[in-house]
Amino acid sequence: MSVRVAARPGENPDRLIQRFKRICSKEGILKEVKKRRFYEKPSERRRREDKERVKSIRKRLSRSGVPRTSGRG
Repeated sequence: MSVRVAARPGENPDRLIQRFKRICSKEGILKEVKKRRFYEKPSERRRREDKERVKSIRKRLSRSGVPRTSGRG
């Protein structure tokens, strides 16, 4: 994954850096770097992914306006 940002004629360097950061953010590069900073055991990865999956399902359900059941008898 390579990101190239060409400077436009007369573009402010700060603006160029902002564009670069935005592109990296959209590509998910920073997220990937943070994720790979430390080794994650496969069992820990599966557990984390399961938690994320449940979280996204709950978020989707709360957005759709479907009332949640309490799960009690």
